[in-house]
Formats: sequence, C-alpha cells, structure tokens
Amino acid sequence: MSPVETGRCRCGAVRFELTAEPHFASYCHCTDCRQATGAPVASFIGVHDADVVWQGKPEGEYGEPPVKRFFCSLCGSPIGYRDEGLAGRLYLYHGALDDPERYAPTHHAFTSERLDWFATADDLPQHEHFSVQRSDEDH
Repeated sequence: MSPVETGRCRCGAVRFELTAEPHFASYCHCTDCRQATGAPVASFIGVHDADVVWQGKPEGEYGEPPVKRFFCSLCGSPIGYRDEGLAGRLYLYHGALDDPERYAPTHHAFTSERLDWFATADDLPQHEHFSVQRSDEDH
C-alpha cells in the first residue's frame, strides 16, 4: 500500500509514512506548544497510531502528563506529541511532513494564550482551550 504522506526529522534518522489521511489538523497557541516548537504558534495533524509506519522511531521524549512530546535524539527536530486524554492517537507537527501544504489547519486551539502580536486573518473556529474533547477536561 502506498503511503498517503511521508515525513522526517531534519537529519533523516527518523522517518514515517502515513497509511491513512489525518483525521485532524490544527493550530495551537498554548505556551507549552510554543516552547516545544520555538515558534509563535504550533501546527499539527492528528493521526491514529495504527496509521503510522516508522523507520527509525524518535528516541527523544519529554514532558509531563497529559502530554508527552517526542523528537529526533540526533538532530533535535520536534516530531510530535501524544496526549493521554486522546488514546490511540498521535499528533505530528506540520514541519515534520514532506508535504505540509496538503493539510491546512481547520481550528485554532488555546486562543486564550495567543500572543497579542500574532494576528490570524482567517475564519477558522476559535477555541479558548482544547479543540478536541478529552477524557479528562481538567487539563
């Protein structure tokens, strides 16, 4: 079966193929995502674990529950994260995709933490906090 998308870290030690289309694409303005990516906003796609084939898994991991982020331990490229409240799914940063243009975000999450100088001129749904329901909304 041909992959629907591929991606990798900067050095190529971590590579992945998606066997199905992502179920989600979003921006996140939370402080944690900004610090994890070094960007004023993070953008990512959501996929099911079963739909990702890894060639060289990301060995680097950090974070505290509910979010664990993973990266290439050789070049440091951020690859994505998992959220304990969203079992069986993982989220891959657009920057790790070979063709990120295909998956434009459809939401803004954590607009309550958006940087004042980072304006967005789109009509996408705006969520003050999470844009996807979790099993435990206390996080």
